[in-house]
Amino acid sequence: MSSQEEPEHHQFKEEENKSEYSGKKRDEKQKHNQICQKTKQPKLKTESSKQKTYEKVHPDQNLYSYKICDESFNKASLLTTHMRTDMDKKSFTCSTCGKSYGHKAGLIYHMKVHSGEKPFSCVTCGKSFTMKSSLVVHMMSHSGEKPFSCTSCEKRFTSKVNLTDHMRSHTGQKPFLCGTCGKSFYRKSILTSHMRIHTGEIPFKCASCGKSFRNRSCLYRHMMTHTNEKPYSCGTCGKRFSQKGTLTRHMKTHTDERPFSCGNCGKSFHEKWFLNYHMRTHTGEKPFSCGTCGKSFHHKKNLSSHMRTHRDEKQHNVQFSSSAWENFIDL
Repeated sequence: MSSQEEPEHHQFKEEENKSEYSGKKRDEKQKHNQICQKTKQPKLKTESSKQKTYEKVHPDQNLYSYKICDESFNKASLLTTHMRTDMDKKSFTCSTCGKSYGHKAGLIYHMKVHSGEKPFSCVTCGKSFTMKSSLVVHMMSHSGEKPFSCTSCEKRFTSKVNLTDHMRSHTGQKPFLCGTCGKSFYRKSILTSHMRIHTGEIPFKCASCGKSFRNRSCLYRHMMTHTNEKPYSCGTCGKRFSQKGTLTRHMKTHTDERPFSCGNCGKSFHEKWFLNYHMRTHTGEKPFSCGTCGKSFHHKKNLSSHMRTHRDEKQHNVQFSSSAWENFIDL
């Protein structure tokens, strides 16, 4: 190569390198613009990789905003943390019962419990629900879908919440404690229902006869007595029941399955609540007291039987007083 050609070749190489560098810069800029275009208005439900890429490209921009308090953040994770903190504040309170919520939407849903509004209806059976999520779970009862399974006993559930509650039956965990009597429960809804024993609240009223109940499930079971609806039938003997739980208990009478055993005497029972009743014979616990004479009983049914003796005595006294008055008049 001649000395004259060498500068020209060197100059050509420089121009080629510049062109290649410009091309890389252009490609990088184009890629950057594509990222910006794709994630210009990111949502929490977008792909995690896109979120993280955009957050790295624009660390100084607060792209994730919280509509309730107008706070904004440059990372989705920070917004999530803030939302949890804000929910813990529970600044939205129900004027009817005093229950508080972290979000206004939670309060709005809750108010439907008092108003009786149930805008979400099942197209299969017509049953209505306060929340759409409850309808979705209910629809699985028709389809038979139970996507959540227990790793200990393989029992399946329609929702993760029900699975979590069930898992506590294996672990014995009862995190929900009554502040009045100290009794603990594995499910918050059971604690809520239990608290009404102390407060005397019976908010669920039957529209047909006016009878009131502490929880919705008791009202629902009671409503069956008016309609005589018994949708659950035993495949062995054909007997029908108004509740699926009652059918499940009945099925154990055919199999003679008694999975709940007393640790003191070894006696076995079909249901856990039978075992709980039985345990009181060992502990001496008598939680059901008569308001008239103060006598206590192991079981509620025994208290109910006892209460009849007071009613019969009262009726007898009234009849005796009437007879005595009539005899006095005859004199």
